[in-house]
Amino acid sequence: MPPRKPRAFKDAAYAYLAEVGKALSSPARLEILELLAQAPRSVEVLAGEIDQSVANTSHHLQALKRARLVTAERHGLHVVYSIAGADVAALLARLHAVAAAHLAGLEELTRRFFGDPAGLEPLDRAALLERLRAGDVVLLDVRPEPEFAEGHLPGALSVPLPVLESRLGELPADRTIVAYCRGPFCTLSAEAVRRLRARGFDARRTDVSVHGLDLEGALE
Repeated sequence: MPPRKPRAFKDAAYAYLAEVGKALSSPARLEILELLAQAPRSVEVLAGEIDQSVANTSHHLQALKRARLVTAERHGLHVVYSIAGADVAALLARLHAVAAAHLAGLEELTRRFFGDPAGLEPLDRAALLERLRAGDVVLLDVRPEPEFAEGHLPGALSVPLPVLESRLGELPADRTIVAYCRGPFCTLSAEAVRRLRARGFDARRTDVSVHGLDLEGALE
């Protein structure tokens, strides 16, 4: 048996890691992963959500599939893609956290978008848990219903953003409404808070999402 060559092993091992890094080196692919972390989608649906052509979206999906970050299954005439596992969603959440901690430009961009008007600064995990334990908030999931069905924070009420105004009567006026969606770069919860505050509700947002947070365990 020929002797093992450490340099050859390291080069090969890091080449595998680089495959994942290469697959992640596209804003569109990162957004696709964020969407698929919520619920499976067809190529056509994804193309509409990321505002790209079906051809470009398919190209990005093939790159993610080669890196084994997504899986595909044919449903009739459509190919439906899913995230390859909870570990991929956790990787994406960790990438969010690392970028936010080390890239001042991202922090400034986020602050400018969410920082004004008042009420758009997010409740962090600790503050959200404290308010939930006290029972003085209503947790509102404003993502589309299929995403809620795939998984949601414990005790959350599903009110997708497009139907928010028609369901205001279901929301208590004497408690704070905390809206959440897909994570720190999702804007659905911010828009929900703007609409709720304009109608007199005490509303806040949180960038806590269904991935990377054992909220249910923390509430036990």
